[in-house]
Amino acid sequence: MADDARAALKDRLESAAGAEGFALMRVCRPWDVPLVPERLRAFLAEGRHGQMGWLAERVHWREAPQVLWPEAQSVIMLGESYTPGYDPLELLERRERGAVSVYAQNKDYHDVLKKKLKRLARWLIAEGGGEVKVFVDTAPVPEKPLGEAAGLGWQGKHTNLVSRDMGSWFFIGSIFTTLDLPADQAEGDHCGSCRKCLDICPTEAFPAPYQLDARRCISYLTIEHRGPVDHELRAKMGNRIYGCDDCLAVCPWNKFAAEAREARYHARDDLVAPDLAELAELDDAGFRARFSGSPIKRIGRDRFVRNVLYAIGNSGSERLRPVAQGLAEDADETVREAARWAAERLPSGRAPG
Repeated sequence: MADDARAALKDRLESAAGAEGFALMRVCRPWDVPLVPERLRAFLAEGRHGQMGWLAERVHWREAPQVLWPEAQSVIMLGESYTPGYDPLELLERRERGAVSVYAQNKDYHDVLKKKLKRLARWLIAEGGGEVKVFVDTAPVPEKPLGEAAGLGWQGKHTNLVSRDMGSWFFIGSIFTTLDLPADQAEGDHCGSCRKCLDICPTEAFPAPYQLDARRCISYLTIEHRGPVDHELRAKMGNRIYGCDDCLAVCPWNKFAAEAREARYHARDDLVAPDLAELAELDDAGFRARFSGSPIKRIGRDRFVRNVLYAIGNSGSERLRPVAQGLAEDADETVREAARWAAERLPSGRAPG
């Protein structure tokens, strides 16, 4: 394909991506992430992946995307905003209510984003030919480094991708193609001397700028970590019951972000500051019904109620003490332990004898 035809196809692809709701589209090569192997192996060697053993599997794919699919010549990186219409940090003051990460307050973005990527990939095949593979955080693909290489944004000091147009609030997906499309320039670092994302972390999960110890990250603890959470850390989790947005929400680049266009990313009313007592009472059937179609469903009722009990224990609420006591004999051992811990931390309401 001639250079002008390749450029024209890329321009039309960008227009088609915009019609699908993507705010950004950039292109890089699968091999444009030379620093990934060293950084990934250092992360694993330090054990900072915690219980996420799958990160240590197929490392040769994670560190070199061209090994995953040798025929691929281009990686189309796409970004879609999920910017909330409120400040998530304000929810942390409502201690008798839970704080759910913004991305999980409605439909599972994996499903929504993948359908859009597949439609765009079919358009590309119809217009330009070639073969494609679509990924949304579902394969050993270093999506954030690829996003930086393509120019979507840069990996900030909190290790997440930051965009000058969308701040920290955007989902990324990728289309690998055998077509040779014109590549974009990598995005430079625009964090400067700012360290707000590092300083706000309640569990000090960043050993240094641009480094994350997942074992101390509240997102990891509430979603990936199985069993009891260390007492020191659970006391710092506050009312966060699924994920954590602190380092994202405090980023100054968010001032340029527009609220999400996709309605399925807008928060459900019952997931913005939900009542902890109500959530603690969910049995397995109730949990599945309430979180059908939500990413929260994948952690299961027991892990979710464990998180809720930690939030109850951090609430300081006398009203919630009986709720915790009511789960002290739960069928799940971790829930029982969390319930006892929570009840012991809350005032009993009894007058001193």
